[in-house]
Amino acid sequence: MRNLSMLIDFYELTMANSYFEHNKNEEAVFDLFFRSVPDEGGYAVMAGLEQAIQYIQELSFTQKDIDYLRGRNLFSEGFLNYLKDFKFTSSVYAIKEGTPIFPNEPVLTVQGPIIECQLIETMLLLTINHQSLIATKTARIVAAAKGRAVLEFGSRRAQGYDAATFGARAAYIAGAVGSSNTITDRDFQIPAIGTMAHAYVQSFDSEYDAFLAYAKTYPKDSVFLVDTYSTLGSGVPNAIKVYQDYLKPNGYTLKGIRIDSGDLTYLSKKSRELLDAAGLTNTKITVSNSLDEYLIRELVEQGAQIDAFGVGERLITSKSDSVFGGVYKLSALKENGQWVPKMKLSDNVVKTTNPGVKKLFRLFDKTTNNAIADVVTLDHETIDDTKPFLLFDPNFPWKQKQVKNFRVESLLEPIFIQGKLVYKKPLLKDIRAFHQAQMATLWDEVKRFENPHPYYVDLSQDLWKLKQQLIEQYSKKA
Repeated sequence: MRNLSMLIDFYELTMANSYFEHNKNEEAVFDLFFRSVPDEGGYAVMAGLEQAIQYIQELSFTQKDIDYLRGRNLFSEGFLNYLKDFKFTSSVYAIKEGTPIFPNEPVLTVQGPIIECQLIETMLLLTINHQSLIATKTARIVAAAKGRAVLEFGSRRAQGYDAATFGARAAYIAGAVGSSNTITDRDFQIPAIGTMAHAYVQSFDSEYDAFLAYAKTYPKDSVFLVDTYSTLGSGVPNAIKVYQDYLKPNGYTLKGIRIDSGDLTYLSKKSRELLDAAGLTNTKITVSNSLDEYLIRELVEQGAQIDAFGVGERLITSKSDSVFGGVYKLSALKENGQWVPKMKLSDNVVKTTNPGVKKLFRLFDKTTNNAIADVVTLDHETIDDTKPFLLFDPNFPWKQKQVKNFRVESLLEPIFIQGKLVYKKPLLKDIRAFHQAQMATLWDEVKRFENPHPYYVDLSQDLWKLKQQLIEQYSKKA
């Protein structure tokens, strides 16, 4: 168990102390959402919920924490005693991990005393932001691979220990088949994958000797790194020779080769020719070396003879767009037993939030099972899928579409109810399978890398009217 109670933005503590001192701990609702998809893509992938749950379950303030805060001479003894006896009592609702998610819809909401809601902001954001970022990047890479295996190879380039471990978890959810990071196999049962580095080959008198030694150690799992000296000049020929001299006579085969440099299309094609000529038609070719979805797409389009892609730093850091951008905003406050909607009105239009206690629904076409749109509603609303439903663009409300023959699903699942965990955490392999099924519901046009068709996140009529009323009301106060 790790004490992460102090992994918190300091202003959350100063606000909480002030709330406490003014006896202001009424019930509030906060929404966690994001404003844009990384890499200008058409979708993102929800991940990190299990770690957010674990954080909430373990959240407590130790005597060391209290002593530190007391030493800052900013916090009242009453507030410090509150933290010392802290117990989470709020309710949390969230979208399941692996689900495609879209901008400006609540992917997680917290309802409870405002101090509790405020104190967990940082950890919720960093957990959901990080894993959703890596899952989103991996989903794009897996799509580019067109059914070929994607291996997460980035732990040595990850931005910290947790980024390596939880990044691999997020990558597995989104379709990677394994990771080079061994701890993820121990903790999450993600297959650990790896064979040799160039140093291993260089440590022997010859490349042939290195391959032979490895084959004798791992005859059932002989995968050789063939580009230490010359992929086609010596690497692949030596791999074949070890197969002919040792593996085949002893009843084994050459499981695979890996190429880590050079023109991967050309080298894979020529390697395939050499392997096939030696009767090694089932030997797999894996490639690595600064891969991402764009390079993988080109390799596939060029007919590269590649069975698996080892993807490192550009996956585990989401190098091309390394910030997910999730935010956590107050949307309602209970006053005199009634919910009072709250919203942020900003000069920057994209930062204007959606007010009120809300629900989130996804509409699916009954004929194709494709997702049509998501609809954010107020808490009292439901969507009747036996009747036509009018969709409209919240920014351009005259753009409308009436949908029929659809089914509707509620996306926000109860996770905690008044502090009690009510969500049965699924196995990671089941989250992965769920993700694959959910991705199949998206139109191909939404999954394009460039200029994807926008997926619609609409507001209900009631929520849209409430938002317009508050905009007008707040504008008059400005």
